Order: sequence, then C-alpha cells, then structure tokens
Amino acid sequence: MGFTQPDFPPVDPKTFMDKPFLERLRVLGAHWAEYGFGTPKMVHVIYLVKVFVFYAGVGLTLATLTSGLNPLHVTDWWNQPIVYQKAVLWTVLVEILGIGGSWGPLAGHFKPMTGGILYWLRPNTIRLPPWPDKVPFTSGDSRTPIDIAIYVAILVNLAVAIALPGVHSSSLDAAIADNHGLVNPALMYPLIALLVAIGLRDKVIFIAARSEQYLPAIIFFGFLPFVDMIIALKLLIVTVWVGAGVSKLGHHFSMVIPPMISNTPWLPSKAIKRMHYRNFPQDMRPSKVAGGIGHVLGTLVEIVTPLLLLFSTNRTLTLLAVVLMVAFHLFIFSTFPLAVPLEWNLLFAYASIFLFWGFPNWGGYGLADTTMPWVMIAIAAALCFFPVLGNLRPDLVSFLPSMRQYAGNWASATWAFAPGAEEKLDQHIVRGAKNTRTQLLASYEPEVADVVMHQMMAWRSMHSQGRALYSLMLRHLGDDINTYTLREAEFSCNSLVAFNFGDGHLHDEKMIAALQRRCHFAPGEFTIAWIESQPIHKGTQRFKVIDAALGVIETGTYRVRDAIHEQPWLPNGPIPLHVDSTLDVDARRALTDPEVVAEPQMREPRMRSTGTPDQVQQ
Repeated sequence: MGFTQPDFPPVDPKTFMDKPFLERLRVLGAHWAEYGFGTPKMVHVIYLVKVFVFYAGVGLTLATLTSGLNPLHVTDWWNQPIVYQKAVLWTVLVEILGIGGSWGPLAGHFKPMTGGILYWLRPNTIRLPPWPDKVPFTSGDSRTPIDIAIYVAILVNLAVAIALPGVHSSSLDAAIADNHGLVNPALMYPLIALLVAIGLRDKVIFIAARSEQYLPAIIFFGFLPFVDMIIALKLLIVTVWVGAGVSKLGHHFSMVIPPMISNTPWLPSKAIKRMHYRNFPQDMRPSKVAGGIGHVLGTLVEIVTPLLLLFSTNRTLTLLAVVLMVAFHLFIFSTFPLAVPLEWNLLFAYASIFLFWGFPNWGGYGLADTTMPWVMIAIAAALCFFPVLGNLRPDLVSFLPSMRQYAGNWASATWAFAPGAEEKLDQHIVRGAKNTRTQLLASYEPEVADVVMHQMMAWRSMHSQGRALYSLMLRHLGDDINTYTLREAEFSCNSLVAFNFGDGHLHDEKMIAALQRRCHFAPGEFTIAWIESQPIHKGTQRFKVIDAALGVIETGTYRVRDAIHEQPWLPNGPIPLHVDSTLDVDARRALTDPEVVAEPQMREPRMRSTGTPDQVQQ
C-alpha cells in the first residue's frame, strides 16, 4: 500500500463488469482479506490529523482555556470534572456537525468528505421521523425551516456551553476543594429539549449525535449532584461496554474480526491476516484464531473488565482494568473500522481513566456512596431498558441504543437498480452530495469506480448478512443480478441522508418510500433486500424484499447457521429461505397499472402466505 496510491484489486477494470456478480465478490473478497479496502495511507493520515489536531487538540484547548486551565499542564486538568463535561459536549458538537463518525472515504464520503451540516442546513433534504403517525407535528419527510432552526439552536447551545466558564456547585465544593466548577446546568435543559425535538423530527440527526450515549450524560450534568453524577456516568459507560459485550455472544462477531483485521493499515503481514480465515482463499469463513480474538479479547474483556471497574476497591486491579480498557479502545481506533468512530474511541479511553482512576470507588465514588439510591436504581434500569428491548425486539430499537456496536448483528440491506435507474437519485434528491459512484468519478474512470463500489459489497459478503442479502437478490433477480447495478445500502444511505453507522433502520421501507415520492421508480427498477437484526433468543433473522414502486413484496426468515456456514460468494447457491408471505400475481398486476404506479406512495400490497420453506437453487 503506497502513501498516495491505493492497493487496487488484481482485476482489469475494463472487463470486470463482464464477470458474473458472484465471481466479482469472490475475487474482491480475497483481495480484501489481504489488503482491506486498499486505502492509500494518505487517507489514514488525514483521519489522524482530524482526530488529534482538530478533535483532541482544538477540543482540549477549548475545554481547558475556557475553564481557567492551561492545556499544557496535563496533571492540572486530566481529572477536572468540567474538562470531562466539555469533552463530552465537544464530542457531541463534532458528531452532529458530521465531522466525527461516518466521515470521509472509509464511510463512503469521498467528495465532499463531510455529510452532516451540508445536508442538515439545507431545506428539502430528506428527514426521517421515527413515529410520524404517532407523534404530532412530525409527519413528512422533507426538511423544513423549523428543522433547520432546531439544528442551529443545538449547535449554538453546545458552543455556548463549551465557551462559557464553569459555575461553582456546592456538591462539587464539598467533594473537591480545589476545582474549576462545572458547566452551568441551566445550559443543559434547553439542550436536552432540543435533542429530543430533533430526534422526533429526524432520527438520523439524533443517531448521528450518538444521543443514546451522550444524552444520558447531558441529563446527568443537568440534574444530579456531583458525586451522584460521577456514579451515574460510571453506570452509563459500563452499560455501553457490557451491552456491547453481551451482543457479541452470538455467531456474528467472529465474522467481524477477519475483515476488520484485514483493513488494519499498520498490519502489513499478509500471513497474519490470512490466519483469521480458515483456509485462504478457498475457505473464507473465520478461523479459530479470529473466534478466539473476538470472544476473548472482545466479548470477555467488554463484559468482565467493566464490571471489575464498577465494583473493585483494589487499586492494583482497578489500574490494570483501566489500562486494559484504554488499550481496548486504542486497538479499535487503530484498525480504522468502517464508519470510523475514532473520536468515540478516544473519548471512551479518556473516560476510563477519568471516571475510574480519577474518581475511584475507594475514594467515595462507589455505588454505595450515592446519596439517592432509589434514583440510581431507576437510572440503572433506564440505561438497561433499550439494550434489553433492542436485543429481544430489534425491529423496535436501532442497534446503537441496543448497544450492539461492532457485534456484526446489524439490520442491513442491498439495493439493486435496473440499468440507468440509479441516476434518478442524482436527478431528483436534494442533498449535500451526489451518489457515491458519482463522487468517485471526480477522481477515477467509470470502470475503476465500479470496482470500488463492488469492494463495499465484497466487504458485506464477508459478514453473515451478506450471504442472505445476496441469496435474496438471486431469488428475485435471477440472471439479471449480473446486469443490474447492486449497491451496499449503508454507503448509499450515507450519500442520501448524510449519515449511517451500519444501521439498516435508516434505510428501511420508510426511507425507500421517501425516495419513491421523489424519483417515481417503475416496478422492477429499484429492488431492495432488507434484513433485520437477530433477536438474542432466536436462531433466525427476518427479511423483507421491497420494490420501491410496489412496497414490500416478500417477507420471511432464514437460519443464521445457514448463513455463517456458507462462503461469501455462495458457491453452493443461495442459502435456504423460509418465505412467510409474497405478493401474489394478481396484486402485482394491479399495482403495476400505470395509474397506480403514478401515485408515488409506498403501498401495503396484498400478500399471500406460503408457510413453507423455499429452497432456492442457483
């Protein structure tokens, strides 16, 4: 991998699209195993500059200087509560501007590299309210001046809270004699209300701000006395860690490790990367090495170590646990995972030190030291509510509030366009950037851009959902899969609504309906295979197939074991699919009537139940 040149796959771009679709996946999957995305190292340097100069450098300078501290005197500020508070608020500001996670080429933003503010300050861009039929004044899918005003108010509120000096608190003064105050809690109240308001109007911005983790912290900043605030912050971060660890107990996480390690820029050894696959390149399923790394260094560390930090009163044990969690987050940081949550990992590394070493359990900051035990019990229950619900009913809760970060158990989708149909998105969608492929055309020839777009799908094929998504595409497209334009939905969603963090709920049938109202796809022009996350107590995942013009045309399930046992390029044909209901012939004819199709609304088609397994052969 060169500094300015990528490690391009060993294919001829001019003839690449002549190969069958599954053969394209096989070739690019093998290349990913050795080179990852093949990104030039210059791109990683850009990310490092963004994180260490802009995020950490500017952020710490603002947090310290506005609090009467010298940023160069680390020993004076590392355990000052106001610095931690402002670090959290600065992170929220960076994320909601679109400069944090899901930024840049590794998230599908090529030109421009920023989504966020370029979309969310623009009228008529797509917004996605979570409950438009249930919450008054939230219906519609176009951004209005009201949405922009709320968004600007959030930015101003965050900037003011960071810029103003701290105010003294009697609870802080009682705990720490020499302190620089706390962020004024009065500034947290409007911020909480604004984040809730924008979340009800547009779940994309709410998720982009990582509100599932930072909104509880902001609530604690605003309402809790100091000692209880620290204890609640400990409960929050432990919930995030343990929730993520529990979510990795299934089959999916082992499949995350090999492509993640393969994409690590500082690991040039092909031999080490190949060790994470059973028998490269013939058997690309995860090896025992990958499973061991995933479930020992991942699952075990994320469950056991946080619980030690929460309850330990032993200095040595606590110090070792803090070092382990810092190393854990720095390792994830170093792999440059897709969606690139680098700022989040850096903040959590600092939080490990600040919360558990700066305010240790033996120093009066353990669970037993709370002044309001019943409130703390309620906080713990509230923090666990969405992770528990989301793992039992993933259809109701985004995978981020469910705390399934990097578990591999994600709602996901693949999009398929008839030849030329994808161009309708560039023609009709108001947004801050064009289609991902169109962005690439500013730097590459069309044939090269097509290869790059397929690299994203090869990455998906190495995860469990990829086998099912491409099986569904084979079922519904047949031989047309070789001529249709297939896209990884996560990256396409990024170009349409500015952000995606691997959350298929941001491009479900509601999102497709918003696109259809603008683009008026004909039946068969835009087909979507969509998969929900696996409930923690079931061995199956639900799928649906959507035709943008017709609505949901098929639903069903597949066994997770069938997906993980297959190779990424499906050499044995599609995995078994159990079809629950499908759009019958008469209904499809009715919905393809020109007068019906002309009305750009997502319809609920008449479905017939099959109730029998449908084993599809290639």
